[in-house]
Amino acid sequence: QVQLVESGGGLVQPGGSLRLSCAAPGSIFSIMTMGWYRQAPGKQRELVAALTSGGSTNYADSVKGRFTVSRDNAKNTVYLQMNSLKPEDTAVYYCNAAHPMGYYHYWGQGTQVTVSS
Repeated sequence: QVQLVESGGGLVQPGGSLRLSCAAPGSIFSIMTMGWYRQAPGKQRELVAALTSGGSTNYADSVKGRFTVSRDNAKNTVYLQMNSLKPEDTAVYYCNAAHPMGYYHYWGQGTQVTVSS
């Protein structure tokens, strides 16, 4: 059983920042595409940002210029730096580790991000 351990969610005011972290087992981290998804109440889960093992990134249009995904291979950890947060960013954020050929993937348990004044 592969566990992805997320941390860093919480309550923040509009315009504020948060950084999410996701730690994965070292045995898989180096080859996996690491991604962040989110799901707001009543909505489908959507891709927020993804980062391949080679360093290529992909962002949802709604977060471009505000969110940055990065990885620390020495710590087997992927980060999502979220700046200029908006109320519409409120959701449960999930970490995902996907095999680059799509053979399998794993999910974290989710962390709540609430943007509210």
